Amino acid sequence: MAQHQFQTEVSRLLHLIIHSLYSNREIFLRELISNASDAVDKLKYLTVAEEAYKSLSFDPRIDISFNRDAKTLTISDNGIGMNETDLEESLGTIARSGTKAFLEKLSADAKKDSNLIGQFGVGFYSAFMAADHIEVISRKAGEEKTWKWTSEGQDSYDIEEAPEDAGRKEQGTTVILHLTEEGLEYANRWTIEDIVKRYSNHVAFPIFLTHDEKEYDDKGKEKGTKTKTDRINSGQAIWRRPKSELKEEDYIEFYKSISYGDDSPLHYVHTKAEGTLEYSTLFYIPSKAPFDMYQVDYKPGVKLYVKRVFITDDDKELIPPYLRFIRGVIDSEDLPLNVSREILQQNKILMNIKNASVKKLLGEFKSLADAASGSEEHKKKWETFITHFNRPLKEGLYQDYANREALQELVRFKSTAVEGWTSFAEYLTRMKGDQKNIYYITGGDEKTLRASPLLEAYKAKELEVLIMDDEIDDIVIPSLHSYHKELPGTGGKLETKHWDLKAVNRSGADEELGEKQDKQAEKEAKPVIEKIKKALGDRVKDVKLSRRLHDSPSCIVADENDPSMQMAQMLKAMGQAEMPDIKPILEVNGDHPIVRSLKDTEDETRIADTAGVLLDQALLVEGIKLKDPADFVRRLNRLLSV
Repeated sequence: MAQHQFQTEVSRLLHLIIHSLYSNREIFLRELISNASDAVDKLKYLTVAEEAYKSLSFDPRIDISFNRDAKTLTISDNGIGMNETDLEESLGTIARSGTKAFLEKLSADAKKDSNLIGQFGVGFYSAFMAADHIEVISRKAGEEKTWKWTSEGQDSYDIEEAPEDAGRKEQGTTVILHLTEEGLEYANRWTIEDIVKRYSNHVAFPIFLTHDEKEYDDKGKEKGTKTKTDRINSGQAIWRRPKSELKEEDYIEFYKSISYGDDSPLHYVHTKAEGTLEYSTLFYIPSKAPFDMYQVDYKPGVKLYVKRVFITDDDKELIPPYLRFIRGVIDSEDLPLNVSREILQQNKILMNIKNASVKKLLGEFKSLADAASGSEEHKKKWETFITHFNRPLKEGLYQDYANREALQELVRFKSTAVEGWTSFAEYLTRMKGDQKNIYYITGGDEKTLRASPLLEAYKAKELEVLIMDDEIDDIVIPSLHSYHKELPGTGGKLETKHWDLKAVNRSGADEELGEKQDKQAEKEAKPVIEKIKKALGDRVKDVKLSRRLHDSPSCIVADENDPSMQMAQMLKAMGQAEMPDIKPILEVNGDHPIVRSLKDTEDETRIADTAGVLLDQALLVEGIKLKDPADFVRRLNRLLSV
C-alpha cells in the first residue's frame, strides 16, 4: 500500500469544501452521479471514435445501492475507469478535473456532442459531508489491474492494487461511502429516489437502485424480503428533443410533473438556440396565477440545467421578477458555474440567455394577443392570460426599461368607452380628432372609479378615460409619462408619435378639457371658497372652484408634485409609517345647491359642517377611508336636522 499526502493545505481545502462550499448536503449524490455520467460518456465516445475500444462490450449504466447495517452507500458505473496514475491525479489533487483535461483533448465537433460536466474537480470531495471514510475501486478500460483509493478526508490517501474479491471485474469505478451518523439518512430508498429525480432525472444513462423489498403472503403477513433493482431516472430531457418528435400530450405531461398539479398549461414555447451560445428552453404559461405570485418569498418557476444535470430551481435571477409566473427549464451547453455549482456566476453568458428568453416570451405573449382577434378559443386564452398576469406585466413597465416598448403593447386596462380589456393602441383608434392626450384615472377598485365625479366633464365631452384599479398603477403609469407608437406620416413614411398620459385625478388635468373658467362665476364663488378653506384649515392643501364637476358638489385631486391619496395609503401599508400625511386639493362645484347654500350664511358651525361633509364625501367616493367616521356622521346629522 502506498500512502500519499494531499497537496499543500489540502486539510484546509477539504474543510472548506465539506463545511462551507455546499449549502445543501444532499448535493454530494448529484456530484457523484455527475462524475459517473462523465465516465460513462467518455467511454461511450471512445467506443465510437477509437479503434482500440470499438470491440469493447459496453452497456452504459450507473448503479446505486446501500446497506444501513454496514452504514454504506455505493455508487458504481461501467465507464472509462481509472488506473493508479489517474487516481493520484484526479483524486489526489483538489480542483483538478479529469473531465476538463479530457475535454481539452477533444476536437471541436466532439466537444459539441459530449455530455460532460464537472469542470472544477471538487464535486467528489463533497461526499465527505456525509461520509467519514471513502473507498474508490476502479479499473481502467483496456487494462487488467484494479486499483483501490481510500481516504478519511484528512491529510492523506492510500492507493493500492485491489484484491481479486474487490468486486470490479470490468472497467469502471465503484465509490463506497462509509456514512456518518448524520449521513445515514441517505441510506434510504425513498431519499435516494427523491434526490435522483430532482437532480439527475435527465442524465442520459440509466440509473438503477438496488434495494430490499418486503414480501407479503395473500393474508397480508410479512414472509420475507427480496432484492430488487429498479431504474429510477427517466433519461429523457424533453426540452432537448426535436419539436417534431413531440406531441402536445408530451408537453402537458412534463408540465404537470414540474408544476406538481393536474392543470394543463395555458400555453408553452419550446426553443433550441444554436450558434455562439447553445441552450434549450421550454417555458410554460400556467392556466392560473401561482398562489405565491404576490409574496416576497415566491418560489421561482424556472429550473436551470447544464447538459441535462439539474443545477438550481431557486435562483430568482434566471428570469425577471415580473415574469415570475413562468414555469419551465433552461438547459445550457456553455454556462460556466462556480466551484459548487450552486451559485451562478454573474456573467455575460447568463445575461445573454436571460435577455433572449425574455424577448422570446414577450414575443409569444404578443402572438397570443394578435390571435385573440381570430377564433373564440384564442380570445378566451388571451383573456385568461390578461386576467391572471396583467399586473405582473405592468411591473415590467417599471422594472424592465429595455423591453418597455414591447410591454406597453401588451398591458391592458378597463375603459369608460368599451367593455372588457383595451390597450393603448386600441385607445388611439377611438380618440377624437383634436385629442392630444391619453386620459386615465387610478384608484382602489373599478366600480368606485367609474362612479367618480372626476369623470363627469370627460363623459360630457365624450373623452375616453382608462380605468386603472391596480395598486401599482399609481407607481407605474406616471413613470411612463407618455405612450409612443410608429404610425404612417407624410408620404407614408413611418413616424414616431407621442401621446402624454394624463391622470384626471391630478390638479392640472382639467386644463386639457378646453373649458375656460367664467370670471364672473369665479368672482362670485370666491367668498364661499374662502369660507370652506378657513373651515377645513390644514385638512386640505387648497380649495378651488372646479371646472370638471357637472352634477357632484365636490371632488378631491392630488397636487401635481404629490403622490395620490391611494399611493400614500399603499406606502403606509408597506411600512412607510413616517411618511407625512398627503393633503388633497378640494374642488367644489359652484353651481351645486349645497355649495351655493353657504353664500349667505355666516353660521360658523353650519359652514364647518358643510365643508367637512363636502371633503369627507369626496374622500369616500374615491374609496379613501375616513380618519374620523363618527365626526362625519355627527356633521351630516346636524345638517339633516336643520
